[in-house]
Amino acid sequence: MVTVYDVPADKVIERAAAKLREIETIKPPEWADYVKTGRHTEKAPVQEGWWYTRAASVLRKVYVNGPIGTSRLSAEYGGFADRGSRPNKAVKGSGSVVRKCLMQLEAGGLVAKDKHKGRIVTAKGRSLLDNAAKDVYEEKKV
Repeated sequence: MVTVYDVPADKVIERAAAKLREIETIKPPEWADYVKTGRHTEKAPVQEGWWYTRAASVLRKVYVNGPIGTSRLSAEYGGFADRGSRPNKAVKGSGSVVRKCLMQLEAGGLVAKDKHKGRIVTAKGRSLLDNAAKDVYEEKKV
């Protein structure tokens, strides 16, 4: 059986993002076109459908690192902030983007809260990611 651990992360995220587009509860908020993804970025993302890619990435990170909370997830999406002549400093990514993604994934039944520990992947979410990994594995094999 092929799992998320057996194939490259970028391919699984790409395939999972395509599957997340079909779920009604996961859609970008109104502000998604204008928001930066963290203090360390200068501009908003320019890719079409970046919200679905981020949601798929959050789902994969919860699968691999779960149970995990919003603070640790936003740190995963952080980077280095340019502070002018002072040395760069590590900062967290946008907590709002991570929170909204988690709330939408939870509404879709892909992620659930674990009491006092953070979020974990449900059987439905595990199935979605493993099926995406299987598709990538079979595509690579051919």
